Amino acid sequence: MLDTRQLEVFATVARTGSFSAAARELHCTQPAISQQMRALERQVGGPLFVRTGRGLTLTEAGRILAERGTALLEQLAATHQQISAIATHDIGTIRICAFPSANVSLVPVAAAILAKERPHLRLELVEEEPPDSFSLLRSGTADVVISFSYRGEPQDDAAVAGMLRVPLMREPLALLLPAGHRLAGRSRVSLAETEGERWIAGCPRCQRALHDACAEAGFTPDITCSTDDNLAIQSLVTAGLGVALVPRLLLSFLQHPGLTTVEVESSAERETALYTWPDLIRLPLMRATVDAMVTAAAAT
Repeated sequence: MLDTRQLEVFATVARTGSFSAAARELHCTQPAISQQMRALERQVGGPLFVRTGRGLTLTEAGRILAERGTALLEQLAATHQQISAIATHDIGTIRICAFPSANVSLVPVAAAILAKERPHLRLELVEEEPPDSFSLLRSGTADVVISFSYRGEPQDDAAVAGMLRVPLMREPLALLLPAGHRLAGRSRVSLAETEGERWIAGCPRCQRALHDACAEAGFTPDITCSTDDNLAIQSLVTAGLGVALVPRLLLSFLQHPGLTTVEVESSAERETALYTWPDLIRLPLMRATVDAMVTAAAAT
């Protein structure tokens, strides 16, 4: 394996035409240059220079090494520059995996913050619900995961083992109602008042949270439809097919004018958190990404 330092010295000698000229340019002694070149010639197995008067002439091996070695040094310099830029995060790509409502609320706000501070940053967004999203972080497909959990829900320690967790926000749940519903117009209702209502439920984890909240209120919810599509939930509630218990984050992108929301007296809440690897958080761009997510969550 050729020594890059020796290649740099050799390229200077080949360009300047003598050991003494190379020594002056490299700010070292001529014997040091000679020593480096003897070591390089031993490594390649033959002479690289022939003395011609006071100057040097490259041998055939020397001409090949000068040509290819210079190109190699240029490639190494370019590679070093690119790696340094990514390591210091002047440029780079962050791959974010988030659940649907975070991808349309938290992530765009954080992306706008990052665009001002880090104009060369590129984001790749993937949508996945927990716990499947953790496998993307573990496989290296994602750099950041935005995940959620409900109060009282057991944490899968194996899924997040070794990961860094950054809390973002806690959301009380709200009641999503069609306009004209008997509870519409109230500032706050107890969940017990919804007994007898038909329910539109979300993803499996959201359904478990709904069952737990209703059980705490003393009844079992009558779930007539379930979907993990937030816009579909809004449409189903608007159509009068049921009511829904939704986190506050969903209220930031209500699309139907025929909907209304009411606060609910319940201990149920959803917590959103960011997950990444401890080694990644030391990188400036990742730190900036996490900070932007925290700022976006505080503003939501």
